[in-house]
Amino acid sequence: MKTEPHPHSHSPITAADIAQWHGRYDVIVVGFGAAGACAAIAAADAGCSVLICDIASGSGGSTALSSAELYLGAGTRVQKACGYNDSVEAMYDYLMLSNGPQADPAKIRAYCEGSADHFDWLVDLGVPFNDSEFKARAIVATTDDGLLYTGSEKAWPYVESIAPAPRGHNLAIKGDHGGPLFMKILTAAALQRGVEVHFETRALRLIEDSGEVVGLVVRSDMQERYLRSNQGVILSAGGFVMNREMLAEYAPDLMRCNLPIGNTGDTGSGILIGQSMGAAVTNMHEGFVSLPFYPPSSLTFGIFINAHGKRFINEDCYHGRVGAHVLQQPSGPVYLVLSVEDYGKYETHSYLGAAVAATGETLDELLAELDVPENQLRQTIECYNSHAEQLADPEFHKSGEWLKPLTAPFVALDCTPGRGVNMPYFTLGGLDTRVSGEVLTEAGEIIPGLYAAGRTACGVPRRADGYASGISVGDASFSGRMAGAAAGAREKR
Repeated sequence: MKTEPHPHSHSPITAADIAQWHGRYDVIVVGFGAAGACAAIAAADAGCSVLICDIASGSGGSTALSSAELYLGAGTRVQKACGYNDSVEAMYDYLMLSNGPQADPAKIRAYCEGSADHFDWLVDLGVPFNDSEFKARAIVATTDDGLLYTGSEKAWPYVESIAPAPRGHNLAIKGDHGGPLFMKILTAAALQRGVEVHFETRALRLIEDSGEVVGLVVRSDMQERYLRSNQGVILSAGGFVMNREMLAEYAPDLMRCNLPIGNTGDTGSGILIGQSMGAAVTNMHEGFVSLPFYPPSSLTFGIFINAHGKRFINEDCYHGRVGAHVLQQPSGPVYLVLSVEDYGKYETHSYLGAAVAATGETLDELLAELDVPENQLRQTIECYNSHAEQLADPEFHKSGEWLKPLTAPFVALDCTPGRGVNMPYFTLGGLDTRVSGEVLTEAGEIIPGLYAAGRTACGVPRRADGYASGISVGDASFSGRMAGAAAGAREKR
């Protein structure tokens, strides 16, 4: 879905209007997260002088706030060491199917074909991965194991037609600390290459000459400065999850969630600056949405119920897919119903934050406390149980690994959006680009000298219900590298 240009105050100025330039670089990068860092490294390796500008006081962006899992496959070193024979075609088929009609075949093809090489490129920069697998069902690895399943590869409908393989690559560090380590390594690699960095510097608008981007206006120390670019400007300033006005305009459904994931600079500034040059935006209505109901993994034995008292999802799929389907349910409550024995360590190990809506020593007691049609919910549970006894789920195809009848005593968690349950989210729409990062107009024409990467661009991940953890950091680092290489290969002015 493409949308009309957004009216804003980032309009470009012409080079002829500038009396004095304050600096000249081959490539100027806006934003110092994973995308900006990899763009700068690739451009520097192409022999370019590079400047990174960032509004923050240090590098990192939203990547540093993440676990920095990287969704990579097609036969990486870690996959092979763990005994997985993943292929380009299996990875491509999975990403195409999971991203649905919004999938970009060219970007997904390039990402899959370049995935193993990108892994090696990161390793060469010093990013460490252990050749071991974390086999528990989890949102992030709690160990320093290098590989885990981070999507719905083992779940219906994907498992029916595509051989599953784990593609979440976890840095060799224990706990949820991959993001800071990843950005520390990328920052050092950029600085070692002589990349110049200006922090606390806000990008304001582009500078153009006859439709070509030739520079950038920034504000630093309360002064506007005009910076010339010989080969290109790369916008990698994050998404727009922190811009309520843009969310209301483009992605109002995301505003039903309550935990924006990102840094304070994720205001859509890079997207708005690009639009000022006539750039097209695409997929702006989509975002990542999560209902982080595991750990503990035992909650997967439960069933999700909507306001009609019916199931709506196979509970063994990825938490983001569940979150997306929760938002699609009819108005009213959403509950996770399970046996108390599977409630387990919920109060100490979960990220969900859902309150207990009901308990029951018997099914009748549970039903009496829930705000859904009692007869329908009874029928749903009895039907589920009768099939689970046979390790079958003909309606939603939950895998046998997570099938067993619900038994008393029971508990139900309130997973209704807006009632306190944690629902993280961020945006997936952005500037329309080629694989190279070259930014396109609504007519599909290249804007010379302008590139975008990371969440400022619309990349490989396109849908909430098909998302996999690690695909944003993987895509950001890969798209940044592609944009930096493309700008670095462009003829100098």
